[in-house]
Amino acid sequence: MHSAAEFLIAIGGILLIGLMTDAIGRHTFLPRVTLLIIFGALIGSEMLDIIPTIISDRFEIIANMTLLLVGFLLGGKLTMELLKRSAKNVLWISICAAIVTAVIVSGGLIAVGVAKEIAILFGCIASATAPAAIVDVVIEYKHKGPFSNCLLSIVALDDAWALIIFSLGVSGVAAWMGLDGGISPLVIAFKEVGGAILLGILIGFPAAYVTGRIKPGQPMLTEALGIVFFCGGIAIWMDVSFLIASMVMGCVVANFAKHHEYPFHEIEGIEWPFMVIFFVLAGASLDFSALWAVGLIGLMYIFCRAIGKYTGAWIGGELSNSDKQTTRWIGLALLPQAGVAIGMALVAANYFPEYRQTLLTVVIGSTVFFEIIGPVLTRLALDHAHNA
Repeated sequence: MHSAAEFLIAIGGILLIGLMTDAIGRHTFLPRVTLLIIFGALIGSEMLDIIPTIISDRFEIIANMTLLLVGFLLGGKLTMELLKRSAKNVLWISICAAIVTAVIVSGGLIAVGVAKEIAILFGCIASATAPAAIVDVVIEYKHKGPFSNCLLSIVALDDAWALIIFSLGVSGVAAWMGLDGGISPLVIAFKEVGGAILLGILIGFPAAYVTGRIKPGQPMLTEALGIVFFCGGIAIWMDVSFLIASMVMGCVVANFAKHHEYPFHEIEGIEWPFMVIFFVLAGASLDFSALWAVGLIGLMYIFCRAIGKYTGAWIGGELSNSDKQTTRWIGLALLPQAGVAIGMALVAANYFPEYRQTLLTVVIGSTVFFEIIGPVLTRLALDHAHNA
């Protein structure tokens, strides 16, 4: 088949399946994220293998574009009004959820005989979440209120804390093993996070002033996509976190574009088609053989991460005097985990090649579990928090 025809048929088919999945999701307890991932796994290389390579080979760029849109929207939730109202809750819960997860996963793995070095690496990786899946579940079920706003704000900060914790962990393990002769992971993390924040600010302020002038009050779709993809491209070129850069830019635009009536209306209108393709291809790329191979270490990782996220968020809620529903359910909503964790595992595997097989097998296998089950638990938490 002609490559152009193959590409268009595949994209069209995936989008139509997305519509069907959305309709099915309205009549089941499963979020559409989980349904899309399951469908992607069904048609992916592990099962029917009917996704053309012209699509699957472009998964990385599709994923990057989707996460840029998600990051921009998450940043837009961090308005001064919200931060004044719930900054204490968001900071305490996000920090505690990340740190306690790392500690419990590391401790649990050490308790079952895993070497301290690799247990620490697993603990640091476990602190990351999946912003795209959580955002989509919130959007799908149209949950509004303090709990949803708090959840989205926490997710916006979560991967920044995860990157910092991971870098500290890698630096500590490298020093412990006498392998810190090269560039410190802390320096790399400072560049990745600090550079992303600086880039988001530098692009965000001009964008806040310029956008929304052609169509008074609202940026057009061309403007919105232009600044998001431009920021993402520069971030990738500079080798800094494009997700954090787009979040910071979104935050700056939301807070300083005073002439905007509703700055993210256009992005929200186009986000879902990107999400459909992203989650279907994410499902198609899942390696189910890794899930069966995780063994005791993988099962302990999954169990301890679930306990860590729930306990950490609960502690953060108590310390910040959050309301009862937030304290009880926010940890369950933070369980999805996806690409950021795999990226961390790849980085750790490059630093410590002797642990490569164990790291990748466990993290990829547990990601399969959390990508499918995590959104269901996020929906469960949202339902309980909003219906209480």
